[in-house]
Amino acid sequence: MSIPMNLHLVQQALVSAAQAAGRDPDAILLLAVSKTFGADAVIQAADAGQQAFGENYLQEAVDKIVAVREQRPDLKLEWHFIGPLQSNKTRPVAEHFDWVHAVDREKIAQRLSDQRPPALPPLNICLQVNVSGEASKSGVTPAELPALAQAVSQLPNLRLRGLMAIPEPAQTEAQQRKPFAQLRMLQQELAALGIETDTLSMGMSADMPAAIAEGATIVRIGTAIFGKRDYAN
Repeated sequence: MSIPMNLHLVQQALVSAAQAAGRDPDAILLLAVSKTFGADAVIQAADAGQQAFGENYLQEAVDKIVAVREQRPDLKLEWHFIGPLQSNKTRPVAEHFDWVHAVDREKIAQRLSDQRPPALPPLNICLQVNVSGEASKSGVTPAELPALAQAVSQLPNLRLRGLMAIPEPAQTEAQQRKPFAQLRMLQQELAALGIETDTLSMGMSADMPAAIAEGATIVRIGTAIFGKRDYAN
């Protein structure tokens, strides 16, 4: 199937999940994860109405952003960096992206703030939380979260928007919902400390309904929109 048709089906699934949860579908942003796909695929999705795109690999992403802008300067797209970020790679992210979803260290946030060009609006930040406690996963522990959130919220060229998580896979929707509920509760705990945020970036193709039921405001969908990835490229 084509990218526009795939996108339409994903949008329908998002609306159905939102309605089942008693939520407004317009309160949930569909983030199209375009990693490993070229500028042409992004343009096809954009022409079908998609505006927000997520990228994991920095050099590929920067090349793609530049290519899309050169080919279609009329498109006003929103770019989200959703991959792990090393401190020596922060400058291109600060210069080219609108959102960063996986901040888990104050040092990274400080560099992003320092390197954000003054002509651009503040960079939107989500803090990644390791809700499943997996040793292989990035993210702060729930116990470390309040201190990091407090520090990031004070940085001048950033806007702390919320939290992000990638829980370990679970088979049933009830199991899937538990870590998403935990992330929502952590957001509420931050609010009780006076740190207000409006974003929960959680849920992918396999667990989107569970994430939406627990309050996701951004869902990250890739293969269902663009097709099978070829990592050989």
